[in-house]
Parts: sequence; C-alpha cells; structure tokens
Amino acid sequence: MTAIGAQAQRLLVHRRPQKSFFETLIRSLIILCVAIAVVLSSISVCDGRWLFARGQLFGLWHFCTLSNGTVLKCVTDLSLANVEGLSVGMIPIRSMVAFAVVVAIFGLELLMVSQVCEDANARRKWSMGSVLILCSFLLSATGVLSFSILVKDHLTFTGFALTYWCEFVAAFLFFLNGISGLHINSLTHPRNRVGKI
Repeated sequence: MTAIGAQAQRLLVHRRPQKSFFETLIRSLIILCVAIAVVLSSISVCDGRWLFARGQLFGLWHFCTLSNGTVLKCVTDLSLANVEGLSVGMIPIRSMVAFAVVVAIFGLELLMVSQVCEDANARRKWSMGSVLILCSFLLSATGVLSFSILVKDHLTFTGFALTYWCEFVAAFLFFLNGISGLHINSLTHPRNRVGKI
C-alpha cells in the first residue's frame, strides 16, 4: 500500500459518523435561537429603559420624568427617583444582565465552533457552550427578577417597556436552548460512549 493510500485509510478509520439531517437541523435551530436571544438581550441592556409608571421611566442607566406631558427629562443619578436602594441596587443588576450577554456570546461561539470544526472535542465544545448559555439564563433571570423586586411599588403589568420584555424573552430562550443543547448532546452521544471518545 502506498503512503497516500495509508493516510486515506487512516482518515477513514478516524472519521466520525455522519450526523443525521434532523440532528443538524435541531442544532442549527438552537444556534439560531441563541443568536436571537443574544440580540434581544443586547438591545435590552443597551437601551435599558424597562419600566414606565406614573410619569416616570425607570431604567438600568437612566431615570426619566415626563414633564409637561410630552418631554422626557432624563438623569443618570438614580437616587433622584426617590426609590429606596435604587441607585445601589441597580449596579449589580446592570452587571448581571451585561455579563449575561458576554457569557452568552462565548457560549454561542462554542456552539458554532463545535458544528464547524468536526474534531474529537466537538461534543465537549457543544456541552460547554450549552452550560454557558444556561449560566446566561441564570444571570439574566436574576437581573430581571431583581429589577422587579427593586421597583415593586411602581410595578404595573402594562408599565413594563418593550426592552424589559426583550430581556424576559431572552432569558427564556437562554433557558430553553441551554437545556435543549445539553439534551440533544446526551441523546446523540450516550454516556457509555464518553470514555471511548
């Protein structure tokens, strides 16, 4: 056998089995949904205006009041909102939701790399990406819940701004896709094969 033939034979032996169409489709949909969640969460964090109540707009970065019924006057000093603990409590909330976006971007990158580079570590990269997406869910959900608790006296269901709902939906998508990513990985690579990989 020639050297080229031996190398081709070795490549065929070490080649991973082909994924089914449905597995590829599901993994692609998970990646797409995580990308949508990252965009929603980024928009929500960058805009940061989450609650409108009684002529006041509460946000991650600003506090605004509606003067003369039409003009918004915004300040970055959240202590002017006269809500106990708002200026101090908003610091960890901002940090959590912003860090959730960063962690989700790294998780999304690992998910995509695991699909593009079909090497021996692709399964581990997918699992690690899914775990990072779940970490994003925990950070994002904690931020959303903490914000709601912090401004509980001003809460109305219709007062939540579109950007708040963007973050809420993003947290939900992070959870669904993180769990789905781990589940599809366990279905396609059962635990008894882990030692062989």
